[in-house]
Amino acid sequence: MSIQNEKQIQWYPGHMFKSMREIKEKLKLMDMVMILLDARIPLSSMNPEVLKIIKNKPVLILLNKMDLADPYMLNQFIAHFNDKGYETLAIDSTTRKNVNKIYPAALKLLDDKIQKQTSKGLKIKAIRTMILGIPNVGKSTLINALSNKKATRTGNTPGVTKAQQWIKLSDSFELLDTPGVLWPKFDDMSVAYHLAITGAIKDQILPLDDVCHYALTFMQAHYIKRLAERYGISKDMTFIDMLDHIGKIRGALLKGNEIDYDRVYRIILTDIRGKQLGGLSFDRI
Repeated sequence: MSIQNEKQIQWYPGHMFKSMREIKEKLKLMDMVMILLDARIPLSSMNPEVLKIIKNKPVLILLNKMDLADPYMLNQFIAHFNDKGYETLAIDSTTRKNVNKIYPAALKLLDDKIQKQTSKGLKIKAIRTMILGIPNVGKSTLINALSNKKATRTGNTPGVTKAQQWIKLSDSFELLDTPGVLWPKFDDMSVAYHLAITGAIKDQILPLDDVCHYALTFMQAHYIKRLAERYGISKDMTFIDMLDHIGKIRGALLKGNEIDYDRVYRIILTDIRGKQLGGLSFDRI
Protein backbone atom coordinates (compact mmCIF):
# COMPACT_ATOMS: atom_id res chain seq x y z
CA MET A 1 0.00 0.00 0.00
CA SER A 2 1.43 3.37 -0.98
CA ILE A 3 0.52 6.05 1.52
CA GLN A 4 0.38 9.42 -0.21
CA ASN A 5 2.44 12.20 1.35
CA GLU A 6 0.04 14.59 3.07
CA LYS A 7 1.87 17.58 1.52
CA GLN A 8 0.63 16.39 -1.87
CA ILE A 9 -3.01 16.38 -0.76
CA GLN A 10 -4.94 19.53 -1.69
CA TRP A 11 -8.14 19.72 0.35
CA TYR A 12 -8.19 23.27 1.63
CA PRO A 13 -9.49 25.42 -1.25
CA GLY A 14 -9.39 29.21 -1.07
CA HIS A 15 -13.06 29.61 -0.26
CA MET A 16 -12.53 27.58 2.94
CA PHE A 17 -9.84 29.98 4.15
CA LYS A 18 -12.17 32.90 3.46
CA SER A 19 -15.06 31.12 5.21
CA MET A 20 -13.04 30.58 8.39
CA ARG A 21 -12.21 34.27 8.52
CA GLU A 22 -15.89 35.19 8.08
CA ILE A 23 -16.92 32.73 10.78
CA LYS A 24 -14.58 34.43 13.23
CA GLU A 25 -16.12 37.81 12.35
CA LYS A 26 -19.73 36.61 12.77
CA LEU A 27 -19.11 34.66 15.96
CA LYS A 28 -19.68 37.72 18.17
CA LEU A 29 -23.30 37.88 16.96
CA MET A 30 -24.06 34.37 18.16
CA ASP A 31 -25.75 33.28 21.38
CA MET A 32 -24.44 29.75 20.83
CA VAL A 33 -22.76 27.52 18.27
CA MET A 34 -23.94 24.21 16.87
CA ILE A 35 -21.19 21.85 15.71
CA LEU A 36 -22.41 19.16 13.36
CA LEU A 37 -20.29 16.01 13.36
CA ASP A 38 -20.51 12.74 11.49
CA ALA A 39 -21.67 10.16 14.05
CA ARG A 40 -19.42 7.54 12.43
CA ILE A 41 -16.31 9.67 12.92
CA PRO A 42 -17.00 12.26 15.65
CA LEU A 43 -13.33 12.93 16.36
CA SER A 44 -12.14 12.89 12.76
CA SER A 45 -14.96 15.22 11.66
CA MET A 46 -14.29 17.73 14.44
CA ASN A 47 -12.41 20.65 12.91
CA PRO A 48 -9.79 21.57 15.55
CA GLU A 49 -9.68 25.13 14.20
CA VAL A 50 -13.35 25.56 15.15
CA LEU A 51 -12.71 24.60 18.76
CA LYS A 52 -9.97 27.22 18.89
CA ILE A 53 -12.15 30.12 17.73
CA ILE A 54 -15.46 29.46 19.53
CA LYS A 55 -13.79 29.97 22.93
CA ASN A 56 -16.46 30.43 25.62
CA LYS A 57 -19.56 30.29 23.41
CA PRO A 58 -22.13 27.69 24.52
CA VAL A 59 -21.84 24.68 22.22
CA LEU A 60 -24.40 22.11 21.12
CA ILE A 61 -22.77 19.09 19.48
CA LEU A 62 -24.95 17.26 16.99
CA LEU A 63 -23.89 13.76 15.95
CA ASN A 64 -25.49 13.46 12.52
CA LYS A 65 -26.09 10.32 10.43
CA MET A 66 -26.69 8.39 13.64
CA ASP A 67 -28.37 5.55 11.73
CA LEU A 68 -25.12 4.92 9.84
CA ALA A 69 -23.05 4.63 13.02
CA ASP A 70 -22.37 1.69 15.31
CA PRO A 71 -24.97 2.21 18.11
CA TYR A 72 -22.57 1.10 20.84
CA MET A 73 -19.83 3.50 19.75
CA LEU A 74 -22.38 6.27 19.26
CA ASN A 75 -23.42 6.01 22.90
CA GLN A 76 -19.77 5.99 23.90
CA PHE A 77 -19.20 9.27 22.09
CA ILE A 78 -22.33 10.91 23.50
CA ALA A 79 -21.01 10.12 26.99
CA HIS A 80 -17.54 11.32 25.96
CA PHE A 81 -18.75 14.75 24.84
CA ASN A 82 -21.13 15.08 27.78
CA ASP A 83 -18.21 14.40 30.13
CA LYS A 84 -16.35 17.25 28.45
CA GLY A 85 -19.24 19.58 29.27
CA TYR A 86 -20.89 19.74 25.84
CA GLU A 87 -24.63 19.42 25.35
CA THR A 88 -24.77 16.51 22.89
CA LEU A 89 -27.53 15.08 20.73
CA ALA A 90 -27.53 12.27 18.16
CA ILE A 91 -29.67 13.03 15.11
CA ASP A 92 -30.32 12.04 11.52
CA SER A 93 -31.06 15.02 9.32
CA THR A 94 -32.30 12.91 6.41
CA THR A 95 -34.98 11.02 8.36
CA ARG A 96 -35.38 13.96 10.80
CA LYS A 97 -34.83 11.65 13.75
CA ASN A 98 -34.37 13.78 16.91
CA VAL A 99 -34.32 17.01 14.87
CA ASN A 100 -37.29 18.21 16.95
CA LYS A 101 -35.07 17.95 20.05
CA ILE A 102 -32.56 20.54 18.82
CA TYR A 103 -34.47 23.67 19.82
CA PRO A 104 -35.26 22.34 23.35
CA ALA A 105 -31.56 21.46 23.68
CA ALA A 106 -30.65 25.01 22.65
CA LEU A 107 -33.05 26.44 25.26
CA LYS A 108 -31.49 24.21 27.90
CA LEU A 109 -28.01 25.35 26.90
CA LEU A 110 -28.99 29.02 27.17
CA ASP A 111 -31.23 28.66 30.23
CA ASP A 112 -29.08 30.88 32.48
CA LYS A 113 -28.98 33.69 29.92
CA ILE A 114 -32.73 33.49 29.29
CA GLN A 115 -33.47 33.48 33.03
CA LYS A 116 -31.37 36.64 33.50
CA GLN A 117 -33.23 38.40 30.69
CA THR A 118 -36.58 37.34 32.13
CA SER A 119 -35.69 38.47 35.65
CA LYS A 120 -34.83 41.93 34.30
CA GLY A 121 -38.14 42.15 32.48
CA LEU A 122 -36.39 42.13 29.11
CA LYS A 123 -38.03 40.76 25.98
CA ILE A 124 -36.55 37.42 25.03
CA LYS A 125 -34.79 37.81 21.71
CA ALA A 126 -34.64 35.10 19.08
CA ILE A 127 -31.76 32.70 19.66
CA ARG A 128 -29.03 33.28 17.14
CA THR A 129 -26.76 30.40 16.30
CA MET A 130 -24.43 29.27 13.57
CA ILE A 131 -23.96 25.73 12.39
CA LEU A 132 -20.41 24.61 11.78
CA GLY A 133 -19.19 21.42 10.23
CA ILE A 134 -16.99 19.85 7.61
CA PRO A 135 -18.19 19.37 4.01
CA ASN A 136 -20.83 16.72 3.32
CA VAL A 137 -21.72 16.26 6.99
CA GLY A 138 -25.37 17.11 6.30
CA LYS A 139 -25.70 20.79 7.25
CA SER A 140 -28.00 21.76 4.39
CA THR A 141 -30.23 18.73 4.91
CA LEU A 142 -30.47 19.54 8.61
CA ILE A 143 -31.39 23.17 7.95
CA ASN A 144 -34.10 22.04 5.55
CA ALA A 145 -35.45 19.73 8.25
CA LEU A 146 -35.37 22.47 10.89
CA SER A 147 -37.10 25.02 8.69
CA ASN A 148 -39.56 22.54 7.14
CA LYS A 149 -38.75 23.84 3.69
CA LYS A 150 -36.02 23.64 1.12
CA ALA A 151 -34.05 26.58 2.47
CA THR A 152 -30.65 25.52 1.13
CA ARG A 153 -29.25 23.46 -1.67
CA THR A 154 -28.31 19.95 -0.65
CA GLY A 155 -26.09 17.38 -2.27
CA ASN A 156 -23.85 14.43 -1.57
CA THR A 157 -20.79 16.21 -2.94
CA PRO A 158 -18.47 17.99 -0.48
CA GLY A 159 -18.62 21.76 -0.75
CA VAL A 160 -22.20 22.40 -1.95
CA THR A 161 -22.70 25.40 0.36
CA LYS A 162 -20.34 28.16 -0.78
CA ALA A 163 -21.49 31.21 1.19
CA GLN A 164 -22.98 32.23 4.53
CA GLN A 165 -26.71 32.89 4.73
CA TRP A 166 -29.17 33.72 7.52
CA ILE A 167 -32.14 31.41 7.81
CA LYS A 168 -35.14 32.13 10.03
CA LEU A 169 -36.15 28.78 11.48
CA SER A 170 -38.92 30.32 13.59
CA ASP A 171 -39.72 33.60 15.36
CA SER A 172 -37.49 32.46 18.21
CA PHE A 173 -34.68 30.68 16.35
CA GLU A 174 -32.36 32.13 13.71
CA LEU A 175 -29.45 30.33 12.15
CA LEU A 176 -26.44 31.38 10.12
CA ASP A 177 -25.50 28.67 7.66
CA THR A 178 -21.83 28.42 6.77
CA PRO A 179 -19.92 26.43 4.16
CA GLY A 180 -18.19 23.25 5.25
CA VAL A 181 -14.67 24.01 6.37
CA LEU A 182 -11.82 21.54 6.57
CA TRP A 183 -8.44 22.32 8.06
CA PRO A 184 -5.21 22.68 6.09
CA LYS A 185 -3.13 19.85 7.57
CA PHE A 186 -3.71 16.49 9.24
CA ASP A 187 -1.23 15.20 11.79
CA ASP A 188 -2.75 11.73 11.66
CA MET A 189 -3.37 10.10 8.29
CA SER A 190 -6.08 7.90 9.82
CA VAL A 191 -8.19 11.07 10.06
CA ALA A 192 -7.79 11.59 6.32
CA TYR A 193 -8.81 7.98 5.66
CA HIS A 194 -11.88 8.30 7.90
CA LEU A 195 -12.94 11.42 6.01
CA ALA A 196 -12.36 9.66 2.69
CA ILE A 197 -14.23 6.50 3.67
CA THR A 198 -17.32 8.48 4.71
CA GLY A 199 -17.19 10.80 1.68
CA ALA A 200 -16.29 14.03 3.50
CA ILE A 201 -13.46 14.64 1.05
CA LYS A 202 -13.64 13.93 -2.66
CA ASP A 203 -12.71 10.45 -3.81
CA GLN A 204 -10.05 11.89 -6.12
CA ILE A 205 -7.96 13.25 -3.24
CA LEU A 206 -6.64 9.99 -1.80
CA PRO A 207 -5.81 6.82 -3.76
CA LEU A 208 -8.82 4.53 -3.49
CA ASP A 209 -6.62 1.46 -3.03
CA ASP A 210 -5.15 3.08 0.11
CA VAL A 211 -8.60 4.07 1.37
CA CYS A 212 -10.05 0.60 0.81
CA HIS A 213 -6.97 -1.07 2.31
CA TYR A 214 -7.49 0.99 5.47
CA ALA A 215 -11.25 0.32 5.52
CA LEU A 216 -11.04 -3.44 5.04
CA THR A 217 -8.15 -3.84 7.49
CA PHE A 218 -10.05 -1.80 10.08
CA MET A 219 -13.16 -3.90 9.56
CA GLN A 220 -11.20 -7.12 9.83
CA ALA A 221 -10.16 -5.95 13.29
CA HIS A 222 -13.51 -4.51 14.45
CA TYR A 223 -16.30 -5.85 12.22
CA ILE A 224 -15.17 -9.20 10.86
CA LYS A 225 -18.67 -10.70 11.20
CA ARG A 226 -20.05 -7.98 8.92
CA LEU A 227 -17.39 -8.73 6.28
CA ALA A 228 -18.10 -12.45 6.57
CA GLU A 229 -21.86 -11.96 6.17
CA ARG A 230 -21.59 -9.53 3.25
CA TYR A 231 -18.67 -10.93 1.30
CA GLY A 232 -17.61 -14.21 2.90
CA ILE A 233 -14.33 -12.66 4.00
CA SER A 234 -12.27 -14.22 6.79
CA LYS A 235 -9.90 -12.62 9.29
CA ASP A 236 -6.78 -14.19 7.82
CA MET A 237 -7.30 -12.96 4.23
CA THR A 238 -4.78 -10.49 2.81
CA PHE A 239 -5.93 -7.26 1.19
CA ILE A 240 -5.45 -8.66 -2.30
CA ASP A 241 -7.28 -11.85 -1.32
CA MET A 242 -10.22 -9.75 -0.14
CA LEU A 243 -10.28 -7.66 -3.31
CA ASP A 244 -10.11 -10.73 -5.55
CA HIS A 245 -12.85 -12.46 -3.57
CA ILE A 246 -15.19 -9.45 -3.68
CA GLY A 247 -14.47 -8.94 -7.36
CA LYS A 248 -15.39 -12.55 -8.18
CA ILE A 249 -18.59 -12.75 -6.13
CA ARG A 250 -19.79 -9.33 -7.33
CA GLY A 251 -18.85 -9.86 -10.97
CA ALA A 252 -16.35 -6.99 -11.08
CA LEU A 253 -14.34 -8.58 -13.88
CA LEU A 254 -12.50 -7.46 -16.98
CA LYS A 255 -11.87 -9.51 -20.11
CA GLY A 256 -10.14 -12.77 -19.32
CA ASN A 257 -11.75 -12.82 -15.87
CA GLU A 258 -9.20 -10.31 -14.55
CA ILE A 259 -10.39 -8.42 -11.45
CA ASP A 260 -11.58 -4.87 -12.11
CA TYR A 261 -10.04 -3.38 -8.98
CA ASP A 262 -11.36 0.14 -9.58
CA ARG A 263 -14.87 -1.26 -9.63
CA VAL A 264 -14.19 -3.30 -6.48
CA TYR A 265 -13.07 -0.14 -4.67
CA ARG A 266 -16.36 1.53 -5.65
CA ILE A 267 -18.36 -1.48 -4.46
CA ILE A 268 -16.65 -1.42 -1.07
CA LEU A 269 -17.10 2.32 -0.51
CA THR A 270 -20.70 2.28 -1.77
CA ASP A 271 -21.54 -0.58 0.59
CA ILE A 272 -19.93 1.19 3.56
CA ARG A 273 -21.59 4.52 2.87
CA GLY A 274 -24.96 2.92 2.10
CA LYS A 275 -25.09 0.86 5.32
CA GLN A 276 -24.91 -2.42 3.43
CA LEU A 277 -22.41 -3.50 6.08
CA GLY A 278 -24.51 -2.21 8.95
CA GLY A 279 -23.84 0.75 11.25
CA LEU A 280 -20.09 1.41 11.34
CA SER A 281 -17.90 3.68 13.45
CA PHE A 282 -14.30 4.30 12.47
CA ASP A 283 -13.27 6.49 15.41
CA ARG A 284 -12.48 4.89 18.73
CA ILE A 285 -12.17 6.47 22.19
